[in-house]
Amino acid sequence: MHRKTLIASAVGAALALPTTALAQGVNFDFYGSARVQVESVSPDKDEVLDSYTGVRDAYSRIGFDADYALTDGLTLIGKLELPMDLANKKIQDPWDQDKDSKSGGQSRDVRVAKIGVQGDIGTLTVGQMWMPYYNAIAYPVDMFSTYYSGFATYTVFRRQDTVAYYSPDMNGFSMGFAWSADNGNADANGDEDDRLQLTGSYSFGDTTLAVGMDDLGGASDQKIIGLSARHTMDNLYLGAKYERFDSDIDGDAYGADGDTAMNLYAGYTLGKNTFKVMLADVENYGENVYHLGYDYQMTSDLKLFAEYYSEEETAAITEERGGKSDWYGVGADTSKGYDDISGGQVFAAGVRYDF
Repeated sequence: MHRKTLIASAVGAALALPTTALAQGVNFDFYGSARVQVESVSPDKDEVLDSYTGVRDAYSRIGFDADYALTDGLTLIGKLELPMDLANKKIQDPWDQDKDSKSGGQSRDVRVAKIGVQGDIGTLTVGQMWMPYYNAIAYPVDMFSTYYSGFATYTVFRRQDTVAYYSPDMNGFSMGFAWSADNGNADANGDEDDRLQLTGSYSFGDTTLAVGMDDLGGASDQKIIGLSARHTMDNLYLGAKYERFDSDIDGDAYGADGDTAMNLYAGYTLGKNTFKVMLADVENYGENVYHLGYDYQMTSDLKLFAEYYSEEETAAITEERGGKSDWYGVGADTSKGYDDISGGQVFAAGVRYDF
């Protein structure tokens, strides 16, 4: 059987899990999260994109987790999660709005669809899921509530046609591995290479250190090498990330050899209030990024948030309710790199309700 057909069959089994095994002791945990913001966007170059005030979805979703005990110490697990772009009234990722069934390596109308097994020897899953490199390296600084959270990194979030393994905790040390079919860079023949990821983490006390590699392959032999650290001290959380491209790409272009992304994040919680700040320098994708945030946890299910986001060059800012296909840097003159795409700033305030 073709490898991608095998993966699709496994995901199909995950989607069919509720109807085929309901009477056999499967546990379900249904959930959802509605997240909407009002934003005022001011690009640095109004001749490219007009300033606007509008409503945007902040990654709303609905889904379920399922598990079924196969034997002592071995559990069958499944997860299905759909995006809800409430501002556009569509089932789609608010950033990846392309209509292709496979856009950028993930399905636009599915966030997560995976099935696997979990036991004493670790967790093995297949389908579309959050990637190990993101979990270990990018997640420690991806802590904001608005649509603009998570852009200051070189890696991807989720990919379909993926097989991932996470080891159990071994005295504080753990590792992750993923193989993602055709989700890398194009080779000399124009065919997409497979993507490989490998991570290792070590936790001691309230501190976790991690190292990771995201190998995109392809004609440029592109890899992302990353380091991260996170530490919790009472109500204070600190996170840091460093990434570097190792590739055959020269010059001033995205993914060029030696390009780096550096992030410093701090969050402090006082009662129902959480204050957040992140400073980042992401070469050729945002450059200097400043992100400030405030969350107010009104109830256990209801949160109010307000944020200020600024990027020196364009990375996240796009048209009103638009996504990456509407990114206003597209079509700009990039012959001298991305300096002329300029960036901008955003003030946003919104609400999140979990159910």
